Amino acid sequence: MRLRFPMKPAVLPFLVVSLVFLSRSAVGIRNIPGRIAGFDIVQFVEAPEYRNGKECASQSSNRENFVSSCDPSLVHVAMTLDSEYLRGSIAAVHSVLRHASCPENVFFHFIAAEFDPASPRVLSRLVRSTFPSLSFKVYIFREDTVINLISSSIRQALESPLNYARNYLGDILDRCVDRVIYLDSDIIVVDDITKLWNTTLTGSRVIGAPEYCHANFTKYFTSSFWSDPGLPGSFSGRKPCYFNTGVMVMDLVRWREGSYREKIETWMQIQKKRRIYDLGSLPPFLLVFAGDVEAIDHRWNQHGLGGDNVRGSCRSLHKGPVSLLHWSGKGKPWVRLDEKRPCPLDHLWEPYDLYEHKIERAKDQSFLGFSSLSELTEDSSFL
Repeated sequence: MRLRFPMKPAVLPFLVVSLVFLSRSAVGIRNIPGRIAGFDIVQFVEAPEYRNGKECASQSSNRENFVSSCDPSLVHVAMTLDSEYLRGSIAAVHSVLRHASCPENVFFHFIAAEFDPASPRVLSRLVRSTFPSLSFKVYIFREDTVINLISSSIRQALESPLNYARNYLGDILDRCVDRVIYLDSDIIVVDDITKLWNTTLTGSRVIGAPEYCHANFTKYFTSSFWSDPGLPGSFSGRKPCYFNTGVMVMDLVRWREGSYREKIETWMQIQKKRRIYDLGSLPPFLLVFAGDVEAIDHRWNQHGLGGDNVRGSCRSLHKGPVSLLHWSGKGKPWVRLDEKRPCPLDHLWEPYDLYEHKIERAKDQSFLGFSSLSELTEDSSFL
């Protein structure tokens, strides 16, 4: 049964409903039932309990059993939550908590699609059971907010309405949330998330992300875009570089004040009429922000590990240190591991996987002669 909520004229053109925020009480180890509300869902074991160290005690001790999303001492992380990428999302959360210096100070904002097969309520219960002490909130995102703005893409997964939820974070999240880290579901963090949170957005910049200025920027738009007498002028006065929208630090105050959701939607409307790009939700962000992004160290988005958008072939890390690994592209580590066709780097994702019924797979501890992330990054021949 679909829930109905009263609408008011002042409400945005979509409905956002905050769901559950349960107490931070610890419970015993347990499993999530395989079927919830008639939906077949994967089973997860309860994550270890990650608590603040002494340096964080003064901040966490006053919270008791309830943490408000308006607490100014929190690190805010926003992610989407859906049945298809649920296993990746759970692993991503696990990785953030495991490496955070103050894990109890991290607050997760999950955006769930209104008509996901598992339902936002079911997904919320599963997160709570897997991470009993996690501070989080689940919001419902109505797909019809953006469905009429989405154009066909090079890969069907890129056409999912939830893939565009990042455009609406300024409207969805509580107004008291001034700043947020947005993370895709196919990442793991292997460093303290607070370091990324402390990124300074200089001047009037709205977002920060690792930039890749060596990439061929022109390939992200069609020939009809570059041949148009006016459209390329949108980059006038800027030196645009490619950046990946799967990892961003966002100033939501400036985002709201600058009406950036509307600016992105304008480009999506042009795309519907003119076909100026082929790659889903990324190009509108490039059109609005490229050349005006706070450059963050590349270690915070070692992206492309899922291969290209068609074949999903294996790829290696970029040179340099690693704080975040990102399986952007077609191939996802949990799929390749289950199919017993993993890429070497997929084994770095595996320790964060909390899926209970993992398919038995031969553990080759000496894949490529490496046994840890540090060894991978230290070997220049692999990079």
